Amino acid sequence: MKVTHLVLTGGMVLLLSGCSTLSRMAPWNWFGSSLTVSEQGVGGVTGETAMDDAAIADGLNGDYRLVCGMRIVAGQPVSYYEAFRDDKTALLFNGENGKVSRIEVLDKDIATDKGVKIGTPFSELYSKAFGACQPGTGVDAQIVECKAPQSNHLNYHFSGEWRGPEGLIPPDDTLKNWTITKIVWHR
Repeated sequence: MKVTHLVLTGGMVLLLSGCSTLSRMAPWNWFGSSLTVSEQGVGGVTGETAMDDAAIADGLNGDYRLVCGMRIVAGQPVSYYEAFRDDKTALLFNGENGKVSRIEVLDKDIATDKGVKIGTPFSELYSKAFGACQPGTGVDAQIVECKAPQSNHLNYHFSGEWRGPEGLIPPDDTLKNWTITKIVWHR
């Protein structure tokens, strides 16, 4: 009985210390916590989150391994963060003016607050592409990007089988079998 009391007391001291690296020790995280994509962002990462590893890691509850990278966009170097879970890319973070401006969700275990996730079929969300979707461009030329219903900050990338010309959206009968391969939050 005393051991339990000491562990609980020690746990309370740790919980009250405010150390973000110990957030996994909180009882509400003991059985796993999952992130949710919403109009505000992903988990605790929003458009107000600083574009640095400590702020992003804190918004993700420390559940992901972060790696910073650089790439060239429109001739300018741009930094980004990649969040890994089980050695797979789960999230990509891009920023503008020192704040997170875009988050790409690739982890099938992260759903929106409406339950939409990687693998959700087009037909569950849309009856037709007209007015909601556009063809992908550049490296995303093989996808169709659709604005999430009733959203100003979420887009869904759908992919599937189609042998039509690049730059066109497949017919709705074809799209109904396509599934979400990426969820994108943007400021």
